[in-house]
Amino acid sequence: MSEPSSSQPSTFPCGDCQAGVMRLQFITYFTWLGDELVMVPGFPAWICDVCGRREYDERAVSWLSTLLSPNAGKTTLRRKPRRNVPSPKREPSRPSSAE
Repeated sequence: MSEPSSSQPSTFPCGDCQAGVMRLQFITYFTWLGDELVMVPGFPAWICDVCGRREYDERAVSWLSTLLSPNAGKTTLRRKPRRNVPSPKREPSRPSSAE
């Protein structure tokens, strides 16, 4: 998926244990979609080398949630905005002369 760029550090300190270093690894990501287990191999995650804490790449998670969305693959039809058409002017009603 995404590899570290020059603007993204290749390692950083773990925020949980404060002793380990978070390193980018590509793992198999598991998640439940309703009652079905979904497995995604090669998913980028930052993993602490001491405590094992995992932080998933935000862009990859966003991409995956878009793919797993119930609307994935469906075209989105946009309705054209309705024009406000003025109603025709009505003449005031006249009393009927039924004398």
